[in-house]
Amino acid sequence: MATLVARSASPSLLSGVVIIAGTIIGAGMFSLPVVMSGAWFFWSLLALVFTWFCMLHSGLMLLEANLNYHIGASFDTITRDLLGKGWNVVNGASVAFVLYILTYAYISASGSVLHHTFAGMNIDVPARLAGFGFALIVAFIVWLSTQAVSRMTAIVLGAKVITFFLTFGGLLGHVETATLFNTVEASPSYTPYLLMTLPFCLASFGYHGNVPSLMKYYGKEPGVIIRCLVWGTLLALALYTIWLLATMGNIPRPEFIGIAKAGGNIDVLVGALSDVLNSRTLDVLLIVFSNFAVASSFLGVTLGLFDYLADLFGFDDSPRGRLKTALLTFLPPMAGGLLWPNGFLYAIGYAGLAATIWAAIVPALLARASRQRFGSPRFRVWGGKGMIALILLFGLGNALVHLLSSFNLLPVYQ
Repeated sequence: MATLVARSASPSLLSGVVIIAGTIIGAGMFSLPVVMSGAWFFWSLLALVFTWFCMLHSGLMLLEANLNYHIGASFDTITRDLLGKGWNVVNGASVAFVLYILTYAYISASGSVLHHTFAGMNIDVPARLAGFGFALIVAFIVWLSTQAVSRMTAIVLGAKVITFFLTFGGLLGHVETATLFNTVEASPSYTPYLLMTLPFCLASFGYHGNVPSLMKYYGKEPGVIIRCLVWGTLLALALYTIWLLATMGNIPRPEFIGIAKAGGNIDVLVGALSDVLNSRTLDVLLIVFSNFAVASSFLGVTLGLFDYLADLFGFDDSPRGRLKTALLTFLPPMAGGLLWPNGFLYAIGYAGLAATIWAAIVPALLARASRQRFGSPRFRVWGGKGMIALILLFGLGNALVHLLSSFNLLPVYQ
């Protein structure tokens, strides 16, 4: 059995980049055009860039604190030691909630995508059964080792990038300027819908659960891990931009209202693109890409949840210990996927709410507490107290936006 620590094998930078990019770029991207249709392309792009900047720096702050602890220490150990039991309970609940609900979201997404895929072959596979079977495969890979996840993610991400450019090369060739600039609507309004996009942007840049995993993989090598975070998140930002251009340049803004009302799941958006393009080749490529997108994100998120639970419950790295962790990781969301197979869009939204705690607020607090106790012997995020304040405000602002939205106090494009 391969172990999680592979420093003797000198893992490449690419391995870490694909873990981060593979975690970020996945099923969540399919929610973006739907929830961003109100703000439309240019305002949505501004929200994405701002979120990328804040989420990158919150991840770097988590790394700064994590470097002061033993390899294998995850959120539970670090937060309890630096912020106390109260914050550790709050953070632990949010970490578990986000990672579990994202795992559930990807089971839901994989079920709908595989159902849509098999339907194209005239094979009727229920979405629940498809999602359950896919989750079992991912569980086996995560149980093996971090290296197994990295290698499989590299394969899947490579295939996803290839199909991405094949698909969106075709989609970009069909982009209509009038559609992208929304000339079909008279006096459209965009800025009132901008705030609604932020929690979904935050959820779409979630990779923080993998920072401790990268320390297991590379050891205490901040330079390498920093490059993994920067390049992985930049790759995600670039592909999200292309994705928004391809979708919003092909589907007129008013049509997204119907997509949202239909639940906003992946198969609905893929079906809408297929109807607009009327191309069997692009339809097949879209289906293949959506399968790879779900797979790569599923692998990365469940790896982060797996390592968090192993640290929380003190399970060792033996096959038996990893089996215990795998059961805790996958059984609850698999049960949710069987009971509620169509909760993808709602799950992504609630993940954004809870992620504000452990992906923004807590990393900023950890960096501040870590500097007070340890200084910064290995690495310090630039920007001083001002950067910490920005990340805290970013997290609190996202939480407020989601709460206002939950009580229908923000305008909705409909």
